[in-house]
This record gives sequence, structure tokens and C-alpha cells, in this order.
Amino acid sequence: MRIATWNINGIKARLELLLTWLAQEKPDIVVLQEIKSVDEGFPRAEIEALGYNLETHGQKSWNGVAILSLLPFDEVTRGLPGDDSDEQARLIEGVFSVETGVVRVCGIYLPNGNPVDSEKFPYKLAWMRRLEAFVADRLALEEPFVLLGDFNLIPAPIDAHDPEAWWGDALYRPESLERFRTLSNMGMTDALRATTEEAAYTFWDFQAGAWRRNAGIRIDHLMLSPQAADLLDGVTIHKDVRGWDKPSDHVPVEGQFRL
Repeated sequence: MRIATWNINGIKARLELLLTWLAQEKPDIVVLQEIKSVDEGFPRAEIEALGYNLETHGQKSWNGVAILSLLPFDEVTRGLPGDDSDEQARLIEGVFSVETGVVRVCGIYLPNGNPVDSEKFPYKLAWMRRLEAFVADRLALEEPFVLLGDFNLIPAPIDAHDPEAWWGDALYRPESLERFRTLSNMGMTDALRATTEEAAYTFWDFQAGAWRRNAGIRIDHLMLSPQAADLLDGVTIHKDVRGWDKPSDHVPVEGQFRL
């Protein structure tokens, strides 16, 4: 089973890009971030025509997440629990039946947190604490659980072309890294780092020729429960998609699992 994440940076602006990639790669499950669309405005028909079931958690102009799956959904959860006042659409989870039982796939768009001296950074840290409680509940189920998406976190110096330039940014500072380490210490495995120690990036800014210079960062991650990590075969970063016409600034990241 191939499970992928992609920050699409606007579903309406990147629909043809997405359809081309889906037709070419045919992943089993894809989670999308930054769809920037309300649920009723999401272009369902074109995606369903490729055989995908579709669930969205949208928001006008900002944020928004979705799951596309060749498997039918058993359950769907929308929104991160723990703060009823939080209206930002940043989490969607699907449960799917497989031959060995179920697999639980949760797509997230973690807050960016910049500028650090604004209310956005405390919101990011509070959201991550709520995410930790959510993950603890999922780990207690002892199921294959894949938490993936745009984490807006650079885990280590190897994950940035120029780590010194990023240090102090909300994506790469002690408070953010502490929360990310907490997820690891809870038992979640960084899928890419379980398969390679080489530098690899998933995001290249549209500014300053970042793509041409390969001045990227790795902020799109697959984090796996022990049951999912045991089934991991490999991780593929579809870097070539960044060079396509009218790309997102992120590329798809895919995990292959023996499911």
C-alpha cells in the first residue's frame, strides 16, 4: 500500500497537476493540505473519475485538508480535539479495512507559527500539545497509524540546505523541536529517517531561485506508530514534481507499506 502526503497549495490552482500525478502514480491513499476551499467547492468529480473516494475538511481561502483513497472509508474524523473555539481546518483522519485488519491514516496541516512574536507561535505550540494528546489516544489502540502531512517543522540541521539561515524561525527553534521530539519519544517513527540518513527536502520556496539552487527544507513528514513502522518498506520523495508547470512549493512524499 502506498500512502502519500502533499501540500497542494490551492486545489483549484493545482487541480491539473494533481490529476496528472494521480493518474501517473496511482497511490492508494493521499492526504492533501492547504486545499484553500470550502467542502462544497472542492472539485470532487474530476478526482472521483480516477477511482478515488474523497473526504474533505475545508475552509474558505485558507488551510483545509482532504483524504483521497482507492479504498472505501470506514470512519472519518475532522478537526483536532481539545479546543472547541479553534475553527481552523487542519486535521482529517480516515480508517480503512485491509486484509490484516485496519489502517488509520491522519493528515495534518500543522500551524506555521510565524511571526514568532505574534499570537501565531503560541497557537502553534498549543496545537502541537493537543496533537500529542490525540496521538496518545491513537497509540493506545495499537493499530497501524500513519500521521502525515505538512508539519511546518525542520527536525534537524540535515533537513535544511542552510540550517543557520532558518534557526529562530518558528519552523526551527527550540520550542518547536521539543514538541516534535515529544512525538518521537511517545513511540512515533520518522519514516524517512528510518530508511536513510541522507539529506532530502520536500519544500522549495518560490523566492530567490530556491528550486534552481536546491535550497530546500524537509517539513513534510510521515510519522508512524510501532505497528505501522514494522510494515514500512520505503519512502519516496517525488522531487521531480517541483519542476512541473505551475507547481506547488511542496512535493508529494510517499510511504510504501506491507498492508
